[in-house]
Amino acid sequence: MSNPAERNAKMTDKKTYDVLILGSGIAGTVLGAILAKHGLSVALLDGESHPRMAIGESTIPLTSALLRTLADRYGIPEFRYLTSFKEIERAVSGSNGVKSNFGFVLHHDGEPVNPAETNQVVIPTMLDIEHHLFRQDVDSYMLTTAIKYGAESFQKVRVTDVETDDDGVTLTTSVGTFRGRYLSDASGHGSPVARKYGLRENPPRNKHHSRGLFTHMVGVKPFDEILKPRAANQPRSWHEGTLHHLFDGGWMWVIPFNNHIHAHNKLVSVGFLLDPRRHPKWEGDPEEEFRAIIARFPDMQAQFENARAVRPWVSSGRIQYSSTKLFLDRIGLTSHAAGFVDALYSQGLPITMATINLTAQKLIDACREDRFGTERFAEVEAVAQAMIDRHDSLVYSSFVGFRDFDLWNATVRVWALGIFLSTFWVESTLGMYRKSRNAAVFDRLELGPNFGGPIPGNTTYDLIVSEMVADCQKVEAGDIDPKEAARRIFSNLQNCDIVPPAFGFDDPMVRFFNPTPLRMAKTMIWSKLRADREVGMVMRQALRGFVKRKVLKVG
Repeated sequence: MSNPAERNAKMTDKKTYDVLILGSGIAGTVLGAILAKHGLSVALLDGESHPRMAIGESTIPLTSALLRTLADRYGIPEFRYLTSFKEIERAVSGSNGVKSNFGFVLHHDGEPVNPAETNQVVIPTMLDIEHHLFRQDVDSYMLTTAIKYGAESFQKVRVTDVETDDDGVTLTTSVGTFRGRYLSDASGHGSPVARKYGLRENPPRNKHHSRGLFTHMVGVKPFDEILKPRAANQPRSWHEGTLHHLFDGGWMWVIPFNNHIHAHNKLVSVGFLLDPRRHPKWEGDPEEEFRAIIARFPDMQAQFENARAVRPWVSSGRIQYSSTKLFLDRIGLTSHAAGFVDALYSQGLPITMATINLTAQKLIDACREDRFGTERFAEVEAVAQAMIDRHDSLVYSSFVGFRDFDLWNATVRVWALGIFLSTFWVESTLGMYRKSRNAAVFDRLELGPNFGGPIPGNTTYDLIVSEMVADCQKVEAGDIDPKEAARRIFSNLQNCDIVPPAFGFDDPMVRFFNPTPLRMAKTMIWSKLRADREVGMVMRQALRGFVKRKVLKVG
């Protein structure tokens, strides 16, 4: 007897779906759930099966703001479960970790960590706590959610060819053919669409270079135990957040799933991202490379002295890729099928959710009107490509900064400023929608001179980023000193009207960014008196929404 995947797939040979989606990870299933909820017939096809490990295990406030937006805009409450730790434990899985902060610790060869070379970005207490997502559970949950709303799932289906015509798309697969009016490729780097239509840029346009080495481990000590004799006096425990070990030419993430009182998952996600021009690909055992790297840094080695991997190491070549375009006639690529930069700053999920938010309604309208021209998706293309490129600029500059704490201390706050502004922007837009129930307010997430920027109608942030990149390129070329580049970055932050002074982003002496209620209140005053008009308005709208959600338990 044939297996279920083959049997079910052959049943689709004569059926035309509204939308075929390649990939049943979180991107494909979120989009699939939305489309199915709004009456479209959807087939989710995946070359693998669940459960499985996936990169993108750390959320940030922007991730949650976008998921709340998707939940409200498209009427899917399950998305909101991923924005509340209480709800994710109750409804999704008890295997996830908590995230109260981003922690950054700079290392130098053969030396213990200097507590004065640490940074921490604290997630505001008036927001919900963020999470370390145990993706094999979360992705499986999202697949069942998409199925609940009517999507059909086909796993272990390998796509061998893609063909379009005037009426739709035909997929030839390992188990039969699938026919759809539209194809959304959410499959990632191995995109069959990118391969078939030659969409990959070679080489990729990214300024940044890195390769990966990662796994899940047990026996990883909380870093607080290692630094205890040299307290950095950071606001939150390192172990309660995503810890970033930084060093010249690379960084390591430490994402614990075992960092709260109810934890029963003992695993910790661990991974290096290394500039291959500084750290060429290791030809031997990946475990040996891991041990060789941590042996260079005493405190890193102490944290992992009793750690062991519980799944095979993944060791990759350069992970950056980019595409010339995201949309063809009757075909579109989601963010990870279109391009990828680096896991630094946990930007993968926000970029994915932002592009889905912009794509879904346009795709629903396209199916209802039977018009799938690429012009309908032109703004999505602009936003998605700009978000990928902006992330590339931030990561590139940060990697240059790893060589000198002063420069790193400057670059990290440019990223932090962008995330705060982006989160406030999405939250203020969601507040406007909840008040008016007019979906037209979401247009402001798309339109503006800076597509996909923290405040699309304001150019100041992108000017700061572009000047930072130019200075970091000069540092790499040996034309200026890292400390001079840092001075220039701080000067730009200090001489603009989009930086809330209470957060300390423009003060090099402030290494821990902790938006307490008092600092939030001071920011409200600043937003009225000194901020750029549009930024100030966004701040006030978002802050009122935060208070309403925290005090009144609304949304």
